[in-house]
Amino acid sequence: MSKPAKLDKAKYEKELERLQAELVELQQWVVKTGARVVIVMEGRDAAGKGSAIKRITQYLNPRTCRVEALPAPNSREQGQWYFQRYIEKLPTAGEIVIFDRSWYNRAGVERVMGFCTTQEYRRFLHQAPIFERLLVEDGIILRKYWFSVSDEEQIKRFKSRQSDPLRQWKLSPMDLQSITRWEDYSRAKDEMFVHTDIPSAPWYTVESEDKKRSRINVINHLLNTIPWEYVEKNVPSIPERPENKDDKYERPARTSFRYVPDAAAALEKKPKKNKKAKSSTKAKKSEQK
Repeated sequence: MSKPAKLDKAKYEKELERLQAELVELQQWVVKTGARVVIVMEGRDAAGKGSAIKRITQYLNPRTCRVEALPAPNSREQGQWYFQRYIEKLPTAGEIVIFDRSWYNRAGVERVMGFCTTQEYRRFLHQAPIFERLLVEDGIILRKYWFSVSDEEQIKRFKSRQSDPLRQWKLSPMDLQSITRWEDYSRAKDEMFVHTDIPSAPWYTVESEDKKRSRINVINHLLNTIPWEYVEKNVPSIPERPENKDDKYERPARTSFRYVPDAAAALEKKPKKNKKAKSSTKAKKSEQK
């Protein structure tokens, strides 16, 4: 996979802001019409799913847009129908749900790492298309994205996480298995696509060798494939603050409250000296000489 040309930073930020504004409008349409949107984010480890999700949700109302990243199933969930715990997380009317990893765990990490039996895996490949057809037939808007990245770029990102204390938590032993089992994951992904890339719920591949490019592309695709429209917004007016008619009421003294220390004071800019003051200081020094 060849490295794509870098995007101009200023143009990227301007376009991202424009697309995020459109996402806010899309969410208004979802709420107004009672639409239900499910976005599945899958792909290689360190392929940029998380950063894309952050840009999608950055300005959206968290009350009607949520991200679901389910942990490993507990003992009770292991005894359920495989899709059951995901069904509980599906949206109601007026909601957007983004699955950061989804039911496709069974076709990926569970298959490669041996966390499911061959019978469970085959059953999943048979049931997943049926499950998704049922979602779409019931009116849910379903989008499935696969983030693709080369093995060289993946290792580069892993090393970047290793040296970054803010992102070291993203580096788990399970993630590193994707390096030694690269071919196994490739086979699992290809077989998954064969069985689950169906007309009513197709897979869309996001080239993610450049994260900035992938963010622009996936948001643009979402906006262009969901049949949303602008809705009229009733922005409330800000009222004038009324005068205090209760002259007898006095606020407690500030000393009666506990305040967070002003740690930000250390970041304050030092005032620049006036040019005239500087020149007068120099004049005084010269006179003293």
